[in-house]
Amino acid sequence: MLTAEQNKWVAHLDNKKKVGIFPYNPKTKEVFKKIEEEIKRLLKNIEILHCGSTALEILGQGEIDLYIPVIKKDFENYLGKLTEHFGEPGSVYPLRRARFVRHIDDIKIEIFLMNKETEDWINHIKFESYLKQNKKALEEYIKIKQESDGLTVQEYYIKKLEFINKILSNAQGKISRSHNF
Repeated sequence: MLTAEQNKWVAHLDNKKKVGIFPYNPKTKEVFKKIEEEIKRLLKNIEILHCGSTALEILGQGEIDLYIPVIKKDFENYLGKLTEHFGEPGSVYPLRRARFVRHIDDIKIEIFLMNKETEDWINHIKFESYLKQNKKALEEYIKIKQESDGLTVQEYYIKKLEFINKILSNAQGKISRSHNF
C-alpha cells in the first residue's frame, strides 16, 4: 500500500514507457568512481554514496544511483554548485531532494542531492541497510526486479514502493545502521 504522497508522485510518472531490467554490469563501479571524483573536486569534503541495484550488484535498470546527503542548511548552496556544473536538475523538491542526470560510457547516472534530515533519506538508508543484512529480503527484491521487466514506469514504481513500505513496516526496530552509509 502506498502513502498519499507516494500515490501523488507515482501519478506523475509515465504510464506508457516500459522499464527494462538488465543484469548487473561490473563496469558501473568504474563509472561511479569517475563521477565521484568529479563531484569531490567540485564540492570538496562531501559524502558521496553509491546506492541502488548497481551498488548491491544485482539486476536493475542498469543506472547508477549516486547520493549526496547534506544537512538542510547546506542544501541550497550545494544545489547551486551542482546546477552550475551539471545544468538544471530534472526535478527539485525544495529543501528535500534534487535530481540530476549524467551519462558516462553509455551508463546513466542519477545524482541525488538529499536533505539527510528528511524521512525520505532516513527510510532510504533503513531500506538499503536491511537488504544488505537480510539475504531473504534481498532475494525477494531481486525477484520483484525480475518480474518488473516490461512493466510501465508507473507499474514498476508502484511495485517497488509497495515492497519498500512492507520492508520498512516489518523491519521497524530490526534495522541497524550499516557502516556503508
